[in-house]
Amino acid sequence: MVRFFHVTKIFSDRRVALSDVSFQMKDGELLFVVGPSGAGKSTLLKMIYMEEVPTSGQVIVGGFLSTTISPDKIPTLRRRVGVVFQDFRLIHDRSAFENVALPLRISDRFLGTEIKERVMNALSKVGLCHRRNSLPRELSGGEQQRVAIARAIVNNPIVLLADEPTGNLDFGVGREIIQVMCDINAAGTAVIVATHDERIPAELGCRIAKIREGRLSELRGGLAI
Repeated sequence: MVRFFHVTKIFSDRRVALSDVSFQMKDGELLFVVGPSGAGKSTLLKMIYMEEVPTSGQVIVGGFLSTTISPDKIPTLRRRVGVVFQDFRLIHDRSAFENVALPLRISDRFLGTEIKERVMNALSKVGLCHRRNSLPRELSGGEQQRVAIARAIVNNPIVLLADEPTGNLDFGVGREIIQVMCDINAAGTAVIVATHDERIPAELGCRIAKIREGRLSELRGGLAI
């Protein structure tokens, strides 16, 4: 479902972000990519929703190939990939409901009744139906991240990506956020979490890929290579 074949990414300043990275994930798997800042975690995630493309090698996501995908097909791919960012990226003058509904409204493929049903289902999965009318400033950091997760899953993606989702949260709240993602994974969605903190995935016994200086240095938990 997600495959990297000997992927190298070199930026214009000659910085090597990824170096000969190969791995694959099956449908419904959960993976933590663990490494320090600047190790290549964010670049790896960007390859999956094709904000970045390899300098060499190939990425395959849900049947889309980085080497052959046309620009007009990238929005189709991105509707199948949910992304959660460390800084939440919520619209501050919109309610939690409207923030989650935004991807559906932009796609212009859903009627109002279906939008409401999908949004409430997504908010239910993150335990925030009762805060649907709240603005971001009325929510705690953990609640804002839950809204961001709901927005990322409202399109029923084949894979959910989370880039340092606990980076702005204390350890206890961060653990709750990771548990939400584990619950989403248990319901059948593949999840990839990029983090600098190995404590939570180690506690949970999850699959871990360690990345250092753009190289996957260790693969644990049955991840296919």
